[in-house]
Amino acid sequence: MSPFVGAIDQGTTSSRFVIVDAQGEFVAMAQKEHEQVLPRPGWVEHNPAAIFANTEAVIAEALGKAGIRASDLAGVGITNQRETTVVWDRETGKAVSNAIVWQDTRTADIAKSLSESFGTEAFRERTGLPPATYFAGPKVRWILDQYPDLYQRAVDGELAFGTIDSWLAWNLTGLHVTDVTNASRTMLMDLESLSWDSELCDAVGVPMAMLPEIVPSIGEIGACTGVLEGTALTTILGDQHAALVGQAAFGVGDTKVTYGTGAFLVANTGTEIVRSNTGLLTTVAYQVAGEQAKYALEGSVAIAGSAVQWLRDNIGIIDTAQEIEALAATVPDNGDVYFVPAFSGLFAPYWRSDARGVLVGLTRFTNKGHIARAVLEATAFQTRDVLEAMVADTHQELPELRVDGGMVANTLLMRFQADILGMDVVVPAVTETTVLGAAFGAGMAAGVWSGPDEVSLHWDEAVRYLPSMRGDVRAGYLRGWAKAVDRSFDWVEE
Repeated sequence: MSPFVGAIDQGTTSSRFVIVDAQGEFVAMAQKEHEQVLPRPGWVEHNPAAIFANTEAVIAEALGKAGIRASDLAGVGITNQRETTVVWDRETGKAVSNAIVWQDTRTADIAKSLSESFGTEAFRERTGLPPATYFAGPKVRWILDQYPDLYQRAVDGELAFGTIDSWLAWNLTGLHVTDVTNASRTMLMDLESLSWDSELCDAVGVPMAMLPEIVPSIGEIGACTGVLEGTALTTILGDQHAALVGQAAFGVGDTKVTYGTGAFLVANTGTEIVRSNTGLLTTVAYQVAGEQAKYALEGSVAIAGSAVQWLRDNIGIIDTAQEIEALAATVPDNGDVYFVPAFSGLFAPYWRSDARGVLVGLTRFTNKGHIARAVLEATAFQTRDVLEAMVADTHQELPELRVDGGMVANTLLMRFQADILGMDVVVPAVTETTVLGAAFGAGMAAGVWSGPDEVSLHWDEAVRYLPSMRGDVRAGYLRGWAKAVDRSFDWVEE
């Protein structure tokens, strides 16, 4: 058995390939950013061809760094930005348009129409999701609506739809597949049967002939070609599901938050499908081939790390993302300044597409440090909102929160997160848990690790942040945040 596995991490801003050994250690990594195409306010696109070209490039680079060949990998996993939608021609393999990214809000009218005609609760009951711009199904419908011949071509089976995992799998194996985690983010898959729902497909306007085959997340999927010839694709996991695996959160109630472009909290509910009453999403956590699927509750924050990018690229207060912590530390608190980053509306638990970003509480006293601190604190406040909803749905208090992603390097943010939660915040030794989860899945399927129990042995705690804020101070912060969120509502008029 080869001691190495590979993992593709195709994210919102970049693609990378990581090689991991049997001890769960990173052997080599390569990463490449891709362009964010922003045609108009609220629209976000990616070039699918560029994403695959970058994926090929980072695979070749990482293999070169490790001094091994693709055939030396026991298996390869894919983890991907979810909901981002690609439609391509089956014969030519070329996308018919740019991919529509998960953050994009152009499908608001379609989502509203589906709520009115089919019913929000009908979608929630079958898919765990409300009609929203976030999900892939309405994005497919929008693409098909743009050109008069596309819908019929889709009906005739000439076009293929997939989220980014499907696009990569198609190009790497020739198979048109997706896994249960990504399928559960389309508004088209029945959560109980783990199959496409023909009635929902008709309601959304997505011909079933263009849908990929749904496969388990962890298991033999198919032989690879091209840059990965000689190994096999053995795992597909949406990014947040991969992070759950990477955090070894295999037990019922285990919860993690990943701070990336957005922030995503996922709580493992085991084989039970827990319906949310607080605006959270019910989703598939993962499925090992031959076993029952595991489910999860999820709360999604659209803007987390990307708010820091906005402060850097659009406002120019900082030159690099790393500078924000030092700038925020120049002031002892936020000076009663709050920032709500509702650039594309607010996700869980509010689900307000009419909301837009606000910066409130400004006075002559306010300076750059207060604004920087408000931007960081917004991520912590949004995380608390989602966590409170999760506790209400599961009726379980959490003893701690496991965190990962790029923003955990920010000590000021992690301390404030623990304080505003009143809960321990735990950072693992390996914070890149998304790509690690894809590697763990690939290795479990290929026999490098026997299963979740052995994978759990490779998870180690690095830092634990303990809350130290007084309860009355926390309550004051939360009142300010609630007022700021309220100010963000009703900005976009009908």
